[in-house]
Amino acid sequence: MAEAPSTAVPGRTFFGHPIGLVNLFGVELWERFSFYGMLTILGYYLYYETTDGGLGLDQDAAVGLVGAYGGLVYLCTVLGGWVSDRLIGMERTVFYGGVVVMAGHIALALIPGLAGVGIGLVLVALGSGALKSNASALLGTLYPKGDARVDGGFTLFYLGINLGAFVGPLLTGLLQEEWGFHAGFGAAAVGMALGLIQYVVFRRNLGTAGRDVPDPLPRRALGPLVGVLLVAILVIVGVLVTGLVTIGNLPDVTTALIVVAALVYFAVLLTHRRVTAVERSRVWAFVPLFVANVVFWALFQQIFTVLAVYSDERMNWNIFGWTAPSNWIGSVEPVWIIALSPLFALLWTKMGDRAPSTPRKFAFGVMGMGAAFLLFVPMAGTTGKAVPALAVLFIMAVFAVSELLISPIGLAVTTQLAPEHFRAQMMALYFLSVALGTTLSGVLARFYSADAEFAYFGITGLVAIAAGVVIAALSSWITRYMSGVH
Repeated sequence: MAEAPSTAVPGRTFFGHPIGLVNLFGVELWERFSFYGMLTILGYYLYYETTDGGLGLDQDAAVGLVGAYGGLVYLCTVLGGWVSDRLIGMERTVFYGGVVVMAGHIALALIPGLAGVGIGLVLVALGSGALKSNASALLGTLYPKGDARVDGGFTLFYLGINLGAFVGPLLTGLLQEEWGFHAGFGAAAVGMALGLIQYVVFRRNLGTAGRDVPDPLPRRALGPLVGVLLVAILVIVGVLVTGLVTIGNLPDVTTALIVVAALVYFAVLLTHRRVTAVERSRVWAFVPLFVANVVFWALFQQIFTVLAVYSDERMNWNIFGWTAPSNWIGSVEPVWIIALSPLFALLWTKMGDRAPSTPRKFAFGVMGMGAAFLLFVPMAGTTGKAVPALAVLFIMAVFAVSELLISPIGLAVTTQLAPEHFRAQMMALYFLSVALGTTLSGVLARFYSADAEFAYFGITGLVAIAAGVVIAALSSWITRYMSGVH
């Protein structure tokens, strides 16, 4: 089977990369600005007392909900991938996903109480699910398989993600402290609107990329599809009304849903008649990378669960007599990503085929994440807000190096390993690993307390290092099954 040609605009490049990277860089920057700006104040909004502008929920339930919600956002990438592959194509799915994200943030900003949270978070989840998987998959179509530039291109793309992740929490934190939580949510809506404007203005830079529908849904299937959607809505309403799913058990339910979805996706990709033998081999190679990614994100996403509480209750944010907002913990790690991304992009581009294999990058990333958690152990004996922000700043540097070893590389290799007829849905499968790890970050948060920090950070760190060692040991097998993908 011949490889699909690149769909980039011919003759135009950006630092040696397809010009379409600029547009996708921008829309992802603003989407992450809005998402992380909202997410870093969401937990506080849920568990702060009503006198402080919050909703007064139990703290454990609130951080568990944040983790579960993050998992549900990435679970929605499955739906976004399906819509792209079967209905409207990647390029249009990115645009309409951004519109839905903006509507969600407007709901959070304007509708008070749990009603606003419910409506807003559902819309943001659906919109982000559509945008996230398809923006990444769309970038992958700009490079032919085996192109040595792809890791560098995705690292630059990741720079855009982290510029948004850096600025978003800074602004929403300041607005929340000065004018309340709804002002912060409003800023997230404005950010997504700016992202949509630039996407439309520079849409032509994508050329014909993502315009086709790889596996169109037959007209005769539209009726059954509507029926399935109605049944799904009735089931969701039923479990909510009957109390089968509550804020308390939502992380467990979400974890189970994601595991089932991932197993179904792997089964489909490994048995579908349109997946060739070589493509099936590549899907098998993706299995251990999927597991490694789950372990990585289960620790990393605790920035928004355990470390959000840690920042609020254990860190001293005094800066020359001024106390910075606690949610700025969400902006610290992106600073390092912004500083290091160009260096990593240059490194991978210069090294080309001499760079470490993808499985080894994954192994080092997981082990680095475990080492970062172990760095919290020496500070476990302190009490109150005694942990200096500067110490955590340097620990976040280890987070960043680990992330650059695994996350942009994971995006890149997923587009390269994807079966030709399942590009967007393969990216959705990648995001299922992020979803599972994110949900587990909420599940693990239940075991955290200031009194148990030594055991909590020590055990989770050691488990992650052990997982990284296993992936390193399997790296030769994984590389062989990747069938020509570096």
